[in-house]
Amino acid sequence: MLAQTQIASEEMADVGPQASRRPIWLCADDYGISTAVNRAIRDLVVRGRINATTAMVAAPSLNRSEAASLGMLNAGTRRVAIGLHVTLTAPFEPMSAGFRPTRAGAFLPLEQMGARGILRMLDRKRLAIEIATQFKAFVTLFGRVPDFVDGHQHVHLFPQVRETLLELVKEIAPQAWVRQCGRAVSPPPRLADRKALVLDLLSRKFRARASAHGIRTNPAFAGSYDFAAETVADFAQLFPGFLDRLPPQSLVMCHPGFVDAELTRLDPLTVLREREYEFLAGDAFPDLLRAHGVVLA
Repeated sequence: MLAQTQIASEEMADVGPQASRRPIWLCADDYGISTAVNRAIRDLVVRGRINATTAMVAAPSLNRSEAASLGMLNAGTRRVAIGLHVTLTAPFEPMSAGFRPTRAGAFLPLEQMGARGILRMLDRKRLAIEIATQFKAFVTLFGRVPDFVDGHQHVHLFPQVRETLLELVKEIAPQAWVRQCGRAVSPPPRLADRKALVLDLLSRKFRARASAHGIRTNPAFAGSYDFAAETVADFAQLFPGFLDRLPPQSLVMCHPGFVDAELTRLDPLTVLREREYEFLAGDAFPDLLRAHGVVLA
């Protein structure tokens, strides 16, 4: 009897801290960019180290087989939320006929797409057709609408793109939530992080637009850092800072993966993906979450 009481006490001790932790979404972006990245993301889902991923339906390595391999991880037990990673920037190509502007058959680079959106030079009708085509491709691959929606390289935050995307979310997947990329604001975030500051500014209007449509957003966002600094970025040192002041249901972005020829062809973010994977798959990662009072949602 004493042994049974002790076991029950230990079980209650385990449940208590778990219930009091902040649930978050830890989302691996770019499922579909290459088969090696896909494999790494699925491995982390099985390990219970991430609980969300975004599917790039415009990427050549997201086919029925790769989609099925991800979708089956939710068979029996729901392990991972799967979102649509709307892709509108180079080097990827439009999925709809007649999309403009393009260069050599591909979308424009992020800076040019963003500038055109800010100057209101994008064609809203063509944008709507392209984004709707990507929604349709997602449904064809996964057999359902996405759990949430965001944009590759945060392109969904820019003017014209955000209005078009939110209208389509409301129409096609009204129960989905959308990713906003503003940080937790109390206390105020450091202004030295220029990339995060830009995301904060763009996200203010994005959140307001989403709210006007009755669309849910994540309360806060983290995970942005200088991807160009592959020689100095230490994801293991950066990650604890991502968890600071995050309210429940916030989203932390990550880009784990293995490097293959397809990834190298399409994206400059290579070495850092393997570093992120090693950290997330490592033995110390669960202890880090517990130490910061965080649990995957």
